[in-house]
Amino acid sequence: MDLVLRAIFLYFFVFAITRVIGRRELSQLAPFDIILLIVAGDAIQQGLTQDDYSLTGAVLVVGTFAILQLFTSYASFKIVRLRPLLEGEPIVIIQDGKVLDRNLRRERLTKEEIEEEARQQQISSLDQVQWAVLENSGKISFLTKS
Repeated sequence: MDLVLRAIFLYFFVFAITRVIGRRELSQLAPFDIILLIVAGDAIQQGLTQDDYSLTGAVLVVGTFAILQLFTSYASFKIVRLRPLLEGEPIVIIQDGKVLDRNLRRERLTKEEIEEEARQQQISSLDQVQWAVLENSGKISFLTKS
């Protein structure tokens, strides 16, 4: 039972940490970020199982994580008011060619990063953009002016 309680606590801890870190950072992992994720995963595993290396312990922990993930997904699907908390909401970062600085600061993005993403989508100038939206996945969607 101790393993299940640890798994529940760490599931919600990791969920909260990923929400705080931000979607853009998680979508652009540098080599150092990958190493940090591996180290964090190892630390979480040690906190979950302590000295329990049994098959039963592993099944309990993985099963608890799977059930929590299913519960979170189902709650997001069924309870519309929870969806922004669980999944986030898309954020408009450009409107009518104008960069919305307040939203950039909120998401810790720079204008240069948006310009780079626009160039990768064959948009030469932000003036051509009607809307740019930072999606829940961390990707930026651009809708150009017609």
